[in-house]
Amino acid sequence: MKYKIGLHISIFTAFGWIFFNPDIVLATQTHGGPEGIYAHQIAHLFYILSMGFFIHWLRERKLVEESGWRFIQYAAFFLILWNLDAILVHFIDDQIGLIHWERIGLWHIQITAQNGNNALEILYYFAKLDHLLCVPALFFLYLGLKRLLKTTHSESTKPVEKGNGQ
Repeated sequence: MKYKIGLHISIFTAFGWIFFNPDIVLATQTHGGPEGIYAHQIAHLFYILSMGFFIHWLRERKLVEESGWRFIQYAAFFLILWNLDAILVHFIDDQIGLIHWERIGLWHIQITAQNGNNALEILYYFAKLDHLLCVPALFFLYLGLKRLLKTTHSESTKPVEKGNGQ
């Protein structure tokens, strides 16, 4: 028993140290070489098309009349917006390189456009807040799956009605 407690304390301490004292936080990934970003951008376009076809399929089969599928449709819509945003940021960052950013403090960065365009800096700043699109998408997906599971579970536990003795 003492061994298990010691193991749990060791794991918790290691996790806490890594979580609260990160050396470098690599929250974004770069795409090496021009072929990496082109393949990645094509993947974003494929994702957009897939979600668009998925929304069309849900609406064509009238599945969005159920709240679970309707929430999943909202998730697909937010994923389309998230991918469009990602394409824009990758284009500005990796393909045309108009933006330069520099860390000036622990919680501060300096964003400057090469051409001095303040509107481009503001657009880039808000486009980098892609979690404002991705988190609602995942939340709607969660709600949709939860509703579908609830309706499926309630239908499977309904008592089967028998005919009038025939």
